[in-house]
Amino acid sequence: MLNAVSGIVRRLVRVRSNRPDRSANGPTRPATARHVHRRAIGAARFLAHFLTPTPRSRERLATQASARAVAPTATRVRSARRRLYRRQLALRLTSNRTVPLAIAVIVVLAASISLVPGAAPAGAAQGAQGAQPAAARLVIGGGAAAMAGLDEQVTANSDAEGGTDYVDDGTLYKPVAVDTNVQSASSLMRHYTVQTGDSLTSIASRYGVSMMTLWWANKITSKDSLKVGQSLIIPPVTGLVYTVKVGDTLDSVAAANKIEPLDILETNGLTDSNLIVGQVLVLPGAKGDPIPTPTPTKRPSSGGGSGTPPKYTGGSWAWPVVGGGNYISQYFHYGHLGVDIAASYGSPVVAARGGTVTHAGWASTGCGYEVTISIGSNLYTTYCHNSKVLVSVGQSVSKGQQIARVGQSGYATGPHCHFAVSVGYPFESGSYFINPLRYY
Repeated sequence: MLNAVSGIVRRLVRVRSNRPDRSANGPTRPATARHVHRRAIGAARFLAHFLTPTPRSRERLATQASARAVAPTATRVRSARRRLYRRQLALRLTSNRTVPLAIAVIVVLAASISLVPGAAPAGAAQGAQGAQPAAARLVIGGGAAAMAGLDEQVTANSDAEGGTDYVDDGTLYKPVAVDTNVQSASSLMRHYTVQTGDSLTSIASRYGVSMMTLWWANKITSKDSLKVGQSLIIPPVTGLVYTVKVGDTLDSVAAANKIEPLDILETNGLTDSNLIVGQVLVLPGAKGDPIPTPTPTKRPSSGGGSGTPPKYTGGSWAWPVVGGGNYISQYFHYGHLGVDIAASYGSPVVAARGGTVTHAGWASTGCGYEVTISIGSNLYTTYCHNSKVLVSVGQSVSKGQQIARVGQSGYATGPHCHFAVSVGYPFESGSYFINPLRYY
């Protein structure tokens, strides 16, 4: 039955394929119709070959059957079909569609590979087979939020294993976050605005540092340059404020200022001994340049100059410091040209004799705030280390009138008044000092 049907199909196909596409006298068919007609004929031929073997294949099968045992019919059909499929596949692969198709396949494969999950990171904790891979075993961080959950576990394992920082899943914990903050003594500095009647000595005494510490920290060049409203930097301790320069080390800075490196670390609260250029440090106990001593202006001498002091006939002298508890802490001797009268800070200083003020202000001779009064007979009285000056040059003062307050300005180790008497204007050519106690 199958053979009969196949024969009929072949005859129909052969008849249809031998007919012309159009009759000589008939109308011309459209190109689309011709294309469909040819496709239909091709499909019929494929079915014919698919359903039954061709005559040529029959001849080959008959020849093979004579040489070996005849194979079952189904086997022969399958063999023929395979050969037919191979021929059709070869024809399709040699067509113009092969290259685009190959490119499309390669693109699809590449996209599929890129979507495949990568291998677990090196050092990741390996869980059970098929389980979700654990996180990386090396954790680098240092932020408080990132480390909060691991602190307790890391601490427990560190104590149990002699300091090894890891958690139970094997994660190594390395807190190596970079701290970009530069430790500096700038936060230790205090600030003060100069008020009316302030002096460097009084301000320094208020904050418990030396007057020279303020001088160095604020780069003051003259005592007269202190103005009301001026802002001053107040270091936390007596010493220098230093800014680190290129090439500085902790040891070199300490050696240059004759202090200990450990003192620098402790005063500034440093945890790292490596210095950074521009870092501000307080050097406790260090000293800067002394206050420069200007060349004194020559004044006309009013005579004298001999070793014998003139006799003073102006009457008795008042004691320079008012208030109980004052005493002479150092007497007149070679190298100390006056007497030191120790007293409480701020005690009144009065004129021992009346006269005219010839100097009132800062003296760069080490006397600090100083008042000098001409009392006649070529004699001058000088009052040094005051905390405040209350008179001005050219002013006439009387015996016992307050002219200043006891202080510690200049080169002084404590509050006192250095009282001196000179023949001739102090420190000018031909002048000399005498013991003030000869007048008491």
